[in-house]
Amino acid sequence: MAQPLVKKDDDRDDEVDYSPFLGIEKGAVLQEARVFNDPQLDARRCSQVITKLLYLLNQGEIFTKTEATEVFFSVTKLFQSKDIGLRRMVYLIIKELSPSSDEVIIVTSSLMKDMNSRTDMYRANAIRVLCRIIDGTLLTQIERYLKQAIVDKNPVVASAALVSGIHLLQTTPEIVKRWSNEVQEAVQSRAALVQFHALALLHQIRQNDRLAVSKLVISLTKGTVRSPLAQCLLIRYTSEVIRESGVNTQTGDRPFYDYLEGCLRHKAEMVIFEAARAITELSNVTTRELTPAITVLQLFLSSSKPVLRFAAVRTLNKVAMTHPMAVTNCNIDMESLISDQNRSIATLAITTLLKTGNESSVDRLMKQITNFMSDIADEFKIVVVEAIRSLCLKFPLKYRSLMNFLSNILREEGGFEYKKAIVDSIVILIRDIPDAKENGLLHLCEFIEDCEFTYLSTQILHFIGNEGPKTSDPSKYIRYIYNRVILENATVRASAVSTLAKFGAMVDSLKPRIFVLLRRCLFDTDDEVRDRATLYLNTLGDGSVSETDKDVKEFLFGSLDIPLTNFEISLKNYIQNPAEEPFNINSVPREVKSQALTEKKAPGKKPTGLGAPPPPPTSAVDAYERLLSSIPEFASFGKLFKSSAPVELTEAETEYSVNVVKHIFDRHVLFQYNCTNTIPEQLLENVTVIVDASEAEEFSEVGTKLLKSLPYDTPAQTFVAFEKPEGVPTVGKFSNVLRFTVKEVDTSTGEADDDGVEDEYQLEDFEVVAADYILKVGVSNFKNAWESMGPDSERIDEYGLGPRDSLVEAVNTVINLLGMQPCEGTEVVPNNSRSHTCLLSGVYTGNVKVLVRLSFGIDGSKEVAMKLAVRSEDENVSDAIHEIVASG
Repeated sequence: MAQPLVKKDDDRDDEVDYSPFLGIEKGAVLQEARVFNDPQLDARRCSQVITKLLYLLNQGEIFTKTEATEVFFSVTKLFQSKDIGLRRMVYLIIKELSPSSDEVIIVTSSLMKDMNSRTDMYRANAIRVLCRIIDGTLLTQIERYLKQAIVDKNPVVASAALVSGIHLLQTTPEIVKRWSNEVQEAVQSRAALVQFHALALLHQIRQNDRLAVSKLVISLTKGTVRSPLAQCLLIRYTSEVIRESGVNTQTGDRPFYDYLEGCLRHKAEMVIFEAARAITELSNVTTRELTPAITVLQLFLSSSKPVLRFAAVRTLNKVAMTHPMAVTNCNIDMESLISDQNRSIATLAITTLLKTGNESSVDRLMKQITNFMSDIADEFKIVVVEAIRSLCLKFPLKYRSLMNFLSNILREEGGFEYKKAIVDSIVILIRDIPDAKENGLLHLCEFIEDCEFTYLSTQILHFIGNEGPKTSDPSKYIRYIYNRVILENATVRASAVSTLAKFGAMVDSLKPRIFVLLRRCLFDTDDEVRDRATLYLNTLGDGSVSETDKDVKEFLFGSLDIPLTNFEISLKNYIQNPAEEPFNINSVPREVKSQALTEKKAPGKKPTGLGAPPPPPTSAVDAYERLLSSIPEFASFGKLFKSSAPVELTEAETEYSVNVVKHIFDRHVLFQYNCTNTIPEQLLENVTVIVDASEAEEFSEVGTKLLKSLPYDTPAQTFVAFEKPEGVPTVGKFSNVLRFTVKEVDTSTGEADDDGVEDEYQLEDFEVVAADYILKVGVSNFKNAWESMGPDSERIDEYGLGPRDSLVEAVNTVINLLGMQPCEGTEVVPNNSRSHTCLLSGVYTGNVKVLVRLSFGIDGSKEVAMKLAVRSEDENVSDAIHEIVASG
């Protein structure tokens, strides 16, 4: 609770700061608070006690209800003192104690008296306290005084009333909105803070009325705002109106742009910066519009004030992401900031220069950054590393100097996140710049010789295993890998064994040497290392110089095309329910996400007893398969390929809740309608769904299974089956009507009437789309999987996606259209990115693996272009994916 005591040393020249609250305790302070009850009040001592109470409250000390009430009532007696300093402390403690509604009455009269006092300081503080502690009923009694205070000649009183109005707007908006006339008058005040607070309150009152906000901006942009703070607010409100109104299609001009540009010539620096920032953040801003804003920001770069330099360079850094050429004129000024004493400014200057620099300036920048890196923290170093990675991808010919820089800082001291950022950057450069591969791999090999992070060592070993065998001289990496087997911990040793085996499998000439090293690993102290070595020695052949079988390579190092969660569940089920035939990996469901069988759980169902063993976990696919196999009418449909997520066919809180799950078979589509009766007074019988497939011509209905009884709040299913062309992703739209016999139920006895009435209930339409025929199945290494497919089945084409709000929308639209699994996190589009590559994988109907590489680009007019490359095990499937995109 108390701050630690720093013992004073008289021999020290420097003075030590002491806390005046050192060692105070709540109990002792509450005892001291009895001075509030003294007949002769000591104003100074009372102020000191209140200060201690405020300190305890702000330190998080909890006061019980009794303690708070006693302090509150004692404090109210201090209103009889005329000491101004003590009165201000009384206001503060009352606000902090937040008395309950029945206690507020005690001080209301005193505060209202102060609110009408001739002392302005009393009036302002009394308004703040009253508005903080009273509720809506008491507020109506003082509303008249608050209105008068808003237009008071004293700016302190007026500001207090306006700020109180901003807070009250959150709790009693209907009362505050009645003050519009007074607030409007306060906006014209000559006092800077009054105008600022009045404008803020007036905007909040009107913020839900776009037309009113627009009128407010129009009236104030004509020059009636004098306060720099209010001017900054007005610039922000003007930006909102510009965003909502857009560009004039006839003239191409933006409304209010001239006002923003005029603010760039304001005498106040905060207004100039706010206007410049507002212009740079305009949507689809042009170079012509940016130029005046960039010019004033360039002037700020050479300011003597650090805050202005920081604000300018941070804004230019953001502009450089979208308009790097517009910022190049500031490069000379920003280069001088690299040596700025403020490391935040220097870091932003460097990253901006890396985004805007040209190829000829790269070497000069690298020399300047080298001296700079040792002076900044890891978090800033990571920002610089990411900027260097982007620069290298922008200028691939400069990869040598940039790669050498990354390798040099990789050997220096640093934390895990910093080292990981460097390693990730080198890995990306190796993948995207072929000429950088061998140089980059050697840098990584040298790093793991002295790497203290197990995670990074295993990541690098895995990467070397994938890329090393494809280089001109794979043998030079073997020494670095085997050193890890000798010198590292068990986790790294196991990873090194797998990497050695990859070289043996991929490079036939190295196989005898690899076998010698793997045999040495059989005597390792760790069982995981021994097991891996044994597995690789027994599967890679006899150790002679011979080609490794393709199936062995696929088994050992190929990507696992089934979700590990599903694999684990299937193995547990097999162990708990042994069968005569061996476990078949093809029986593992390939769906990525589990979906609930029905969205609503029946109430009243008791949980499993403590003594009963918990049921084994099952995926939704397993549950669906068991359900469908138990229905004789559908047993002949064969193996279930995919089950969709439930599609709601009714709105929430309607009489009947219905959703549909689409089950896809090779020659059939089965619709499972999950129905719930939400009316206690009704029993539904002979429930079925009448499906109109007139807009799905290639489907023909082959059977239905009606639901005999649907009691209240008990989910159950009815089915409708359709036949379709074999192996073809047939699509169509289906209309649905729920048909049933309804019987009245006596809720007291639960018995239903014998006679019922036939009735129908219209359901929403739904569609079978192309994505229903593709399973979401991820791959662990997309690049390896892509190369293993081979180019023979590859189909490439380009498409125009038209105008889109953003690149994110375009990427998500295509992913949802194809219904495939994004790989390696490529579904996430970086902010302000103008291009993006997305990798997708899946299994097409007929169990055909498909991989998709999407390359997106967006121009200044928000038009999106896409390049689609597809590889699959069947070239017809590659063509089918293109047809889905072309027709979507």
